[in-house]
Amino acid sequence: MNLALEILEKRGFLKQCTNLEALSTLMDKERVVFYVGVDATSTSLHIGHLIPFMVMAHLQRQGHIPIALVGGGTTKIGDPSGKDAMRKILSKEDIEKNVKAIRAQLLRIIDFSHGYILDNSAWLDNINYIEFLRDIGVCFSVNRMLGFETYKRRIKDGLSFIEFNYQLLQSYDFYMLNKIKNCKLQIGGDDQWGNIVSGVDLIKKKLGTEVFGLTLPLITRSDGKKMGKSEKGAVYLDAELYSVYDFYQYFRNVPDLDVKNFLYLFTFLGDDEIEHMSSVKGYLLNKAKETLAFEITKIVHGEDAALKASSAARAAFKGSEGDRADIPFFKLALDSLEGSILLIDLMVLSKVVSSKSEARRLINSGGVYIDKVRIGDQDYCLNKDNFINGEIELKIGKKRILRVIL
Repeated sequence: MNLALEILEKRGFLKQCTNLEALSTLMDKERVVFYVGVDATSTSLHIGHLIPFMVMAHLQRQGHIPIALVGGGTTKIGDPSGKDAMRKILSKEDIEKNVKAIRAQLLRIIDFSHGYILDNSAWLDNINYIEFLRDIGVCFSVNRMLGFETYKRRIKDGLSFIEFNYQLLQSYDFYMLNKIKNCKLQIGGDDQWGNIVSGVDLIKKKLGTEVFGLTLPLITRSDGKKMGKSEKGAVYLDAELYSVYDFYQYFRNVPDLDVKNFLYLFTFLGDDEIEHMSSVKGYLLNKAKETLAFEITKIVHGEDAALKASSAARAAFKGSEGDRADIPFFKLALDSLEGSILLIDLMVLSKVVSSKSEARRLINSGGVYIDKVRIGDQDYCLNKDNFINGEIELKIGKKRILRVIL
């Protein structure tokens, strides 16, 4: 097998490939242009998006040429893959804002001095519908499309015609990238298998060229929690939506059973180092967790931000001389709240929890502390007297800390 593909297989990235043997032969012969697509449904990517872009970085390190395709066009339709209901249709202005934000995030992760960031609105926005149906639609079998899992699942509950078109548009993206950039490989999550295979088939029918599709496994946690979700919601790559400190802590606190797998998936560390680091058990595994958190935070937010988050974590949990100023803080305008505030309201307002019921549950279970004192009363109220030197430390469980500042 080609070295680049061996690396992906060793690190747990490979799920399905349209023709792995032929792709391996091609990658031995030439620098392959490949692409990963992402729709602009939000102002930020989340850690679920990191997997295909980590693959992109690994392939680029082996000399292959990446294209990151932002779906400024396909976002106007909405991909039904993996969804139980129709996506909300965004305004043109929101999509343009999201495309710009996602582009900025990708530039931090991938070196595009030897690659491309493209927007599929460049060719999708000006399609003539009749010509598209005659030229592209004729290549698709409705019976075959309905056989793909995405459509089989959704057809029972209602699948809009606008969503049904999505597979044609994603296939057309691959077709266009093959024509203009000689792109021969599309990479995506395993829920994209139907769309990817359809693109491979379209290019074969229209151009007589063999291209390839490769999918990646859905990443899960050993504790059953959905990867990329936390008590505060989605783990975004945008520091404004999910702080660098919280991002670091998310990976610092992964279950022991996931450490080795995540070191392979979310870092560029070598095999020997990962095997050695993850061979220990119990508290000795904390060093590996700290390395995991630091490395992925460095990739997403930069080395300076990763160092600050690491320092803040040591200050918060080990009593070291790390910089407490880097611990996340919430600015509370106490005067505007009639001089006092219920603890449960503060927890929701500061977004350490998503609801009052979650705040009550944590308090009743003994998991909430104010300045290292456990609070067991869900009606506990704070006023100015609680804020010695103008701040308090709010701790949730063993791992989450927030400075609340007046």
